[in-house]
Amino acid sequence: SLCFSHPVCSAVLQAARGYARPVTRKRKDIPSHLDDLPPTLLKKDYANLPIMNSMDDVVKRLLSLEMASQKEKMKVKTQQLVEKVRRSPSDNGSFEVQGNFSLFFTVAILTARIRTLEEHLQRHPKDKSNRRCMLMDLDRRRKMLGYLRRVNYSTFENTCKQLGIQYSPPQPYIRRVTKRWLVKKAFCIKVFQEKQKLKAAERLKQRREWQARARAPRARQE
Repeated sequence: SLCFSHPVCSAVLQAARGYARPVTRKRKDIPSHLDDLPPTLLKKDYANLPIMNSMDDVVKRLLSLEMASQKEKMKVKTQQLVEKVRRSPSDNGSFEVQGNFSLFFTVAILTARIRTLEEHLQRHPKDKSNRRCMLMDLDRRRKMLGYLRRVNYSTFENTCKQLGIQYSPPQPYIRRVTKRWLVKKAFCIKVFQEKQKLKAAERLKQRREWQARARAPRARQE
């Protein structure tokens, strides 16, 4: 039998412990868009409080971004992006920064979310749920920027420049024209025309019935 106090056995045990140790993979040092936030900056909920000027340094450190979570840092970063595209301090109704979140997200908030999801997917490339959310946000932002490009090009250009967005318009849809597709299209057009004729006859019939009903009281009075 082996004695574990023997020097040979101790070497075997050391090798076994080294073999059983979990492998530590080096995490990729991925730069984040939140790195430019100064750690001494206060959180969004405490930044505008006047009492913070008289607080102790330890309290300020606890309420700063140094001790903040990623969600709280995202609030500060989103506010900075909104301030970049805002035309004036009193501008709250412009297209880029309007607050109607029930209808659609703003360009600045979508940009912050997209960059956060891109960093997350670089670390976790198999996360399909967040990849789907990122693609949906990209599609929404592309639609909003396309509308802004058609309505006001100078504002669109300034927004892309301030937020660092490289806008690429969607490619036009090109369908291959085949004989089968041409026959099907001609048949659909013919069916549509026949249906329109039937609807026109029904409308004419209803119009005549309404006119007859309207003339009936006048004929009785006469």
